Parts: sequence; C-alpha cells; structure tokens
Amino acid sequence: MTLQKLTFTPFALGQIKPQGWLKNQLQIQADGLSGALDQFWPDIKDSSWFGGEAEGWERAPYWLDGAIPLAYLIEDEALISRIKGYMDYIIEHQHADGWLGPREANVENIEATDEYDPWGLILALKVLAQYHQVSQEEKVLGALKSCLQMMDRHMDETPLFNWSRFRWFESLISIYYVYEITQEGWLIELARKFFKQGFDWKEFYQSDEVRTPNARRGDWNFEKHVVNNAMAVKANALWWRVSSDASDRKFAPEMIAVLDRFHGMVTGVFTGDECLSGKNPVQGTELCAVVEYMFSLEQVQTVLASPAIGDRLEKIAFNALPATFGPDMWTHQYDQQVNQVQATDNKEHMWTTNGDASNTFGLEPHFGCCTSNMHQGWPKFAASLLMKTADDGVAAVAYAPCSTSLEIDQVLVKIEVITEYPFRDSVRFKITSDQAVTFPLKLRIPQWATRATIQVDDESILPEAGTYYPLLREWSGETEVRLTMPMQARSSRRYRNALAIERGPLVYSLKIEEEWKKYNEDLPYRDAPHSDYEVLPLSPWQYALDIDEERLHESIDFAEHAIGDCPFSPEGAPVSASLMGKPIKWNLQHGWAGNTPISPVEKERLTNTIPQELTLIPYGCTNLRITEFPTL
Repeated sequence: MTLQKLTFTPFALGQIKPQGWLKNQLQIQADGLSGALDQFWPDIKDSSWFGGEAEGWERAPYWLDGAIPLAYLIEDEALISRIKGYMDYIIEHQHADGWLGPREANVENIEATDEYDPWGLILALKVLAQYHQVSQEEKVLGALKSCLQMMDRHMDETPLFNWSRFRWFESLISIYYVYEITQEGWLIELARKFFKQGFDWKEFYQSDEVRTPNARRGDWNFEKHVVNNAMAVKANALWWRVSSDASDRKFAPEMIAVLDRFHGMVTGVFTGDECLSGKNPVQGTELCAVVEYMFSLEQVQTVLASPAIGDRLEKIAFNALPATFGPDMWTHQYDQQVNQVQATDNKEHMWTTNGDASNTFGLEPHFGCCTSNMHQGWPKFAASLLMKTADDGVAAVAYAPCSTSLEIDQVLVKIEVITEYPFRDSVRFKITSDQAVTFPLKLRIPQWATRATIQVDDESILPEAGTYYPLLREWSGETEVRLTMPMQARSSRRYRNALAIERGPLVYSLKIEEEWKKYNEDLPYRDAPHSDYEVLPLSPWQYALDIDEERLHESIDFAEHAIGDCPFSPEGAPVSASLMGKPIKWNLQHGWAGNTPISPVEKERLTNTIPQELTLIPYGCTNLRITEFPTL
C-alpha cells in the first residue's frame, strides 16, 4: 500500500522567504501577541506541556503550531531559541509508552469523562512534524513515530470521541509525514483506523441538518461547530490519498458550495458563533475557523491544484483574516461580523452560543482558544504561496511578495515574486538560473481576472481566467515575467437583497470613524498593549447606496495610496473607493446593526434626500464596517 501522489507538493518550512509587505506583516505579528504569549499569558507561559501547572490540552500545541512557522519564516532568533527549549522539554519528557505531554486535560470546558480526549495530542503531532522540517533532528522524528505507535495501541482500548472524533483527519498530516520518510506500512493502517473511528463528514453533508442555521441561544453540537467544519474541508482530500476514491477527492468543493449557499459570507468564510448560523451579516465567524479554513484550503490545494481554491484562500487571507485583529495584532476578536458597527460587551447580543464580549478586541474575548490558535494564519499562508508541481515545475498558488530557491534537474533556480498585490494589480517574477533548464512556471489566473496578461521577453499572452497557465520554457540567466490582472469592480446581491462590492481579491466596506475604549482593566494580564477594548462608532453608518449596478465603473472611483508600515488598518489602507449614498433609518438591535433594510429601500426610510459621498476601504483594513449595503 502506498499513498496517492500529491498534485502540488509544498516546499519545506523555511524554503519560502516572505518579502515586502508580507514580511512586514509577519513582523507585526511577532511583535504582537504571537511573539509574547509565552512570556506572560499563563496558559502558555505556565503550560503543563512545558512543566507548569496551567492548561495541558490544546493551548500550548495551538500556539506552537503558529509560532514555529512564524519564527522560522522571519528568522526571529529569540523566538526560535524559546521554541527549541519548549520542544526539547516535550521530547525529553515523553512517557515510556510514547505518550507526549500531560495525560490529563486540566481544562475546565472539556466534557466530564474518565478518559482523556486525545485531540491535544493529535495537534501536538502536527507540531512535531512542522518542527522536524526545520530542525531535522532525529530525536524529533523518533518522538513523533513513537507517539503514533502509542496512538495505534491506545485507540484499540479507547476509540476516538468528542473533539478527536470530529477532527480525526488532522492526524493524517503527521502520519503521512512519517510515512513519506520511513515507508512503513503500519502507518497506512493507522490512518485507516482513524478514518473508521472518525465522524463521516461526507455523509453528514448529504443531510438537511447542515443546511439549517442553529437556533440562537444555546443550540450547540459538534457536527455544526464552525471550527470543526472549517477543519473538515480538507478531511476527504487528505483521506483520498489512502482511499483512492474519486468522491473523496472532489468532496471539498462540494462541501464549500453547501457552506456558501447556506452560511456563506462575502469574505469567503461562513458564519458560526459558535455553530453554523446562516447568512445574516451580523452573525459572527470565529477567528479559529478563519485560520483553520485557510489551512484546510492550503492542504486541499496540494491534491486538487484548483485555481478556485487559490481564489478562496486569497479572499480569506486578505479580508477575513486581518479584519479580526487589531492593526498592531496585540488584540483580536473571537467573532467578527460582516456588518459590524460597534464591538461591545453587551448582554443583548444574539450569538448562537457565544458570550457577551465575543466581538470585542482583547486578550481572550469570550474564550482563550482563539488566543492560542490565531497565530497560524499568516505564517502558513506565506509558506504556501508557491508549491512544486508533479512535472518538476513551480506553481504560484497565491500571490504575495516572497522568494525561494530550489534545484531542478541539478540546476539551482531562484524565484522572486515582487509585488504589492492585493493592493495593486501586477505581479513580477524574476527567475534566475546559472545554467539553462526547462520547467513550467504555472501561474494561477483568478476567476475574476478576465483581462489578465502575461508578459515575458517580447511575448504577450492572454491567459484564460480561472486556470493555471503553464509557462513552459527554457530558463537561463535572469528572466522577468510580469502578470497583470486589471481589477474591475464587481457586485453581488446577498441577504435581504443587500449589495456587496468587490474588486480583485478585496471586499470593500464603509470606513467608520472609531473610538477604542479600554475596559476590563481590573482583570489580570490586561495591561497595555494587550488590554481589552470596546470599539464604538464616531461617524454615521446608516446609508443606502445610490449607484448604477449595471455601470459600477461609472459609479465608483478607486484611488491608490502609499503602502505603509501597517496597511491593514483604517488609516493605512492602500486603496479606497468613493461612491454616493443617502442616509436612512437603520437602528441598533441587540447591540448590533439591525436587520439590513430590504432593497430597494422605501422612500420613507430616507432621512435626507441629498446624496453624500461615502468612502469605502478594504474589509481587511477595517475594525468597524458595513459591507452588505441596502440600495436605493
């Protein structure tokens, strides 16, 4: 038994080097909560995983899962040194039977049981696989293999339950990693054991239950938990490598289509606060789901090599991901809303199960799982921008500034991606090789890029949108390739016939002036810069758009601005849009923007008949926003 081969193979962690605005964004992250949690937050600093007495289940592994790629991508020696210490401790304290870390969860929210839900252990195995890529230490691989052998025995006595049952497929990442190195057949049988004991997501998505939003207030279950579903997008694509079943291979796009139809947001994510919540733009999406959805898409892309998956990955990375952090990444939300006109601690909020403070910005609003798991978003995205193809080429899976070097037919090739995308419409590739070598450079042409052009030497190519264009040629010396993707404004009708505006990979939202108010100052660990904040609007947000949807290019003016040190912020937005709207009656309800008025808006709702110029900025640059607008 062997594994089905990947269509795209990821580069080893550290081989892709972020550059430009992306490297700066990773540095902002390292200078914020991601690089500091192990210095002050007890659930990491005093974790039982590291010899302390604090939480000993998922939080330290979650943090390491993002901190490891972050540290090695930007070569942060201080953070790397601390990570090495933590990993050495975990490996040196491995139990004789192979168990890694604590044997008791020591976490209040886990269901009362005589057994330990091994989800935290499955997560730690993913961490070890990542760490082995950068350390190449034999003891890391040995610990990983020994723990998998222990799990093989353990699952015979205690089958998967709760979180591990619904996230069983996460184990395949570490199992496949060890198998690719050792080729030991028992690992394939272990993968089969996880599949047999795990939840059948493909069967669940044939039911009507997944299509129905959970009732507000108290209706919680594992099957519709937003993070479980975000993780499960990759489940059957991973399992296909063992099953060889074509229905497994194609299931991810089918699952995404169901989520889009019944729970999808214009930002590319789906609602869940905390379970699947429908299409109302005030229902939230949990931060953990955002970063896990991105990772799922990165994994699915290795199997499907689908341009549409790359489009979705970019949409989430450039919109939903940065919008759920404070610009300096010292604070975050538990839930973000597409129409979010204030972020307050309010007992009237109508989340399905989440707490009153879920959309405030802070250290651990509502619950600390996102505080530990939010770190993987940007680093894993950066590590997935380029992938190796089955025909010895390189594919551009997503676009952001980066570089890499690799050997092709024993020739060293350097590839530099020079761009200010997604804020600008061109991407420049510089390919350098000392000797002539032939290989394909596969460029993803987004579905929206209907007028894209590729320029190489004196040749101009018009690639088809929604494809990978294979630029197969002999490369010698230094060659420059320029991909230009003119960005045209697009609109879509959404919940209650509201209008959303996109351009290129970016979604646009009303810029709302804001006031950040500290609160919870009496709680521990809330000293600046990791304080808790409510965010309140200082400018009106109650508008209906007055535009010609058939002639968007005439109704909206886009302007470019400098890309500064903090582009994902209201003040630093590198692009803006101007268009006309009129103020309307639209009140708060339950501490949120009330239901979006049905479009077209009745004349009686107008509070002023004189059009006003409105400014929109990219969704990812906002903290408060209206994104789905009523129209006149």
